[in-house]
Amino acid sequence: MSENKQDHKHNNSNSTSTTVDQQPNSKPSSVLQPHSQKHTFMSSKKKLSGLTQSLSFRSIMIAILSLLMLIPLTLVDQSIKERSSRYYNVLSDISSSWGQQQTLIGPLLIVPYVEHVVTVNTVTDSNGTSKTISKDVFTEHKRILLPQELEIDADLKEQYRKRGIYNSLVYTADTTVSGHFNISSLLDSCNKNCSIKWDKAWLSMGLSDTKAITETSRFNWDGTSLAINPGTKVPQLINSGFHAAILGNQPQTPLPTFKIRIAMNGSKGLRFAPLGVTTTTKITSTWPHPSFQGAILPKENEITPEGFTARWQIPNLARNYPQYWELSKQDRENSQTSYQLHHFTTGVDLFEPVTLYSKISRAAKYGILLIVLTYITFLIFELTIQSKPHFIQYVLIGLSLSLFYLLLVSLAEHILFLHAYIIAAGVTILMITLYSMAILDKKRRAFGIALLLIGLYAVLYTILHLEDYALLAGSALLLIVLSALMFVTRRIT
Repeated sequence: MSENKQDHKHNNSNSTSTTVDQQPNSKPSSVLQPHSQKHTFMSSKKKLSGLTQSLSFRSIMIAILSLLMLIPLTLVDQSIKERSSRYYNVLSDISSSWGQQQTLIGPLLIVPYVEHVVTVNTVTDSNGTSKTISKDVFTEHKRILLPQELEIDADLKEQYRKRGIYNSLVYTADTTVSGHFNISSLLDSCNKNCSIKWDKAWLSMGLSDTKAITETSRFNWDGTSLAINPGTKVPQLINSGFHAAILGNQPQTPLPTFKIRIAMNGSKGLRFAPLGVTTTTKITSTWPHPSFQGAILPKENEITPEGFTARWQIPNLARNYPQYWELSKQDRENSQTSYQLHHFTTGVDLFEPVTLYSKISRAAKYGILLIVLTYITFLIFELTIQSKPHFIQYVLIGLSLSLFYLLLVSLAEHILFLHAYIIAAGVTILMITLYSMAILDKKRRAFGIALLLIGLYAVLYTILHLEDYALLAGSALLLIVLSALMFVTRRIT
């Protein structure tokens, strides 16, 4: 029994030792599990890091950032449009006080006459007696006559009117209107039974903005000097202008002459109505950028850097109203007649080819191009450096490029555009160059960024000053840039 007890103790001790020996073996298994998870996490992190640092991923992210840069560019463009709208409102205010676009119509000769007709009627009374009764009928008429020959000679002198920070292009016009009428039709229709009221006749001259008249001569009518008075007295034909009463000065010939000189202010341009059987107009100016407008272009024109000269010769067949007509009672009662003289006009505008805000707005359209090219340059540099720029750094560079346009418009409103452009571009280039030195850790690469931006801003300035070839130059720039990028990236794998 004692042996059995000892064997039993021995077995128990073996059992105990076995149990004790198993405990250390189970403990390492629980310790190895977190280590395995850490290894898996590190492996996943390494793969994620490798993915984010790959050229494909960074290219996609930079493309997304480029699209996001449209947001600040849009905000800047809205600011430019707001300033431009304010600028044109100021121009409108200056024009309303200085003088609007002027339209010259006339002169017209309005001649009242009385037609005397004797009517004879036979009347039979109740007794069957017939008698003849004659009656005098006097009918008043007004005949409108347009000039036989009309000559207009205008000299436009441009100048700028300043209000606050804005300048408005306006002009002063020294205009001479001369020619002669043909009253043969009136004399032929008025026989012995017609009486012409020269004491009630008048000459009407139309001008769209009469408050801008600075000086006028007296109206010369067939050698007689006539005073001019406000209003045309035929508002149904000419809304605004002035007139001169003939005061009984009957012309000595069927072709009475006329002449008047008008000095006036205006803006944008000058128009005239070709009322003569033949209308000859000559407009000269020292402004080198005319824009011919209206129904008919000039027959001859000469444009030089010192100004322009334009000459029109227009026959009355070009228009759709006659050379003379009767102003009926219905026409006198209505606010207008069937002939609208102001609908057929021609002339010239003083055109500003590239205004301040059009330049800046055009420059802003190339904003996304500058940002994309700068980003691509940084991306190419990433292939040769260990440290890669953070995406936040790309955002700050894009914002700096967007700020250029806001800086440009704020400076250009106060100083010359060239000086404003140089300052705004210089500040932007310097800021990005210094930032690139810190990012790329290589002065040579930062210098390459600076050369790229200098070249882009120089080309952009050239495009802004091209009138007819701006689109062609912009397209050529895009083609050259794309070709250069294809050459640089031809070996990227």
